[in-house]
Amino acid sequence: MTLFDTALPARASRDLSDDAVHVWRLPYRRGEGRAPLRRLLAAYLDTTSDRVQFHDGEHGRPVLRDAPTALDFNWSHSGDIALVAIARGLPQLGIDIEVSRPRPRALALAERFFAIDEHTRIAALPDTQRTDAFLRLWTAKEAVLKGLGEGLRYGLHRVAFRLVEGEPVAHAFDGPVGPPGAWQLHPLARPDFTACLAWRGAPRRVHWLHMTES
Repeated sequence: MTLFDTALPARASRDLSDDAVHVWRLPYRRGEGRAPLRRLLAAYLDTTSDRVQFHDGEHGRPVLRDAPTALDFNWSHSGDIALVAIARGLPQLGIDIEVSRPRPRALALAERFFAIDEHTRIAALPDTQRTDAFLRLWTAKEAVLKGLGEGLRYGLHRVAFRLVEGEPVAHAFDGPVGPPGAWQLHPLARPDFTACLAWRGAPRRVHWLHMTES
């Protein structure tokens, strides 16, 4: 199981090399908006959170505006957890998280949004395994599409995966997302959430981090 190392953002920011990706787990409260993201990025930019400004891309993806240092990031939140991926020189970077909870409509959603083969494979699983399989595929698809800078309207069925020993493996991609082999995937499943980190480019080291107070 992947463990999150406890760290201070300001200290960790100095260790962000060009061959690494930092992924932070942050507490998230409904109504906070982008405040947790702004505070974390401020440490990497060596500035104050009120000076971290965003503009939204074509599909609503936040991008830094007038940042003193080039920094690529993506974030996702679900329930009371947020995950933030940070890197340098990695513009096609995406992450997605879904907290653990009952998903009675998982099979119906897979039939509506997934590739036919994906839905068929989920339907063949025992009821107790369907939600886990659905979330692993859903978060992998979302992470890739967020890295691409597209939303759901791109079509989740156009980025198809297979589950190999429970882990999502890119199988068939269609359109500008490019070939499956161009993407790196780092899925993470824990008792309280399922997530996936994705980027287009060469392999990098991934550091999973959890913020400490001091």
